[in-house]
Amino acid sequence: MAALSRCIHPSIHPPDLAFASASALIVAHGEGFVSLMRTRRGFSYRMPQSERQWRAVEEEERSRKRRRRLPAGGGADSGGQKMATEGVAEDVPDLFDGLPDDLVVSILSKVSASAASPSDLVSFMITCKRLKGLGSNPLVLAKASAQSLAVRAKNWSESAHRFLKRCADAGNLEACYILGMIRFYCLQNRGSGASLMARSAMGSHAAALYSLAVIQFNGSGGDKGDKDLHAGVALCARAAFLGHVDALRELGHCLQDGYGVRRNVAEGRRFLVQANARELAAVLNSSSLSAAWRQHHHLHRHALASGCSLLSDFGCNVPAPEVHPANRFMVEWFAARGASGTGEEGLRLCSHGGCGRQETRRHEFRRCSVCGAVNYCSRACQALHWKLAHKADCSPMDRWLDAAAGAAPPEAAGGELAFN
Repeated sequence: MAALSRCIHPSIHPPDLAFASASALIVAHGEGFVSLMRTRRGFSYRMPQSERQWRAVEEEERSRKRRRRLPAGGGADSGGQKMATEGVAEDVPDLFDGLPDDLVVSILSKVSASAASPSDLVSFMITCKRLKGLGSNPLVLAKASAQSLAVRAKNWSESAHRFLKRCADAGNLEACYILGMIRFYCLQNRGSGASLMARSAMGSHAAALYSLAVIQFNGSGGDKGDKDLHAGVALCARAAFLGHVDALRELGHCLQDGYGVRRNVAEGRRFLVQANARELAAVLNSSSLSAAWRQHHHLHRHALASGCSLLSDFGCNVPAPEVHPANRFMVEWFAARGASGTGEEGLRLCSHGGCGRQETRRHEFRRCSVCGAVNYCSRACQALHWKLAHKADCSPMDRWLDAAAGAAPPEAAGGELAFN
């Protein structure tokens, strides 16, 4: 034991002998002498390799904490602080980079499907380079909602056109319909617009089916002889089966008038009642319109108590339904070009303010049979505009007053079908 104590230190005192001896024994059976340890009196002896590594890790952790506590700002030590910050950034792992692409694409698809405006869709795509790349994935673009594709006419540009085109190529039915309507009516690219609407209609998109029915009824994009009433009724029936309110109303009027189909007044009235019931249900389910309708119902409760139906075509004017983004774009597009009533080359707009369709040839749309001052692309637009505004403004023309005095009433100009 004395020899062992001398090998530790020649001047070691007896009280430290037990501690030094135990340490020496540990060292003797350790992994080798590579560094020094100190006794209680400050004397040094060697420590094992494993314990040195543990001390090095502990020291590195303390230095990392010190770097995190460095104050922000400039000064003489700004260079050192910057290096410390970069060191911390390298040490802390980025958990987002560790997520697989499939999971991120799935999350972005949910976000795009619930987006309430185009800005919601753009905001996450400009967050970082990775989100911008994954946000352009066809799976994300195919799930984009109609509200996220609602481009305004004042913001129309080539980049907006390309974005809608990419969404349409990804299989987004709403993008196919919106871009098809814009191309057909606004950009006057009839073939491409009709093709996009047909692609959307083949995916059972109700609004696209109804728009194609209106094109068939009017022969839009062609001559007057290109009208196909039977095809229009068939497309309307398909859209009505999917619950489209305007298609239900149009089909009801066609059955009542025998327009393109065998006349059946009772069946037509049933479709009109169903259209108004769906319209009323949509208003009651909408929180923003429900309060307005309840206030309207409260103001007109005495009129409704007379036994009239609560449906809009039979006594109660419910608030106007929300305009589709495609129709809103067309309304703004032609309004910005000064086509409030009559556009380029004498082409008229549909008088229903929420439609936005313009004639593709002169005298394509039908006029009101009473005043002749308004014109509509369809019976559905006529019925809706009658409830909202025209009922209070419609008055017979002078020629109809002359006809009531004994002359035969003249036919509508251009051989158009005038209706009330």
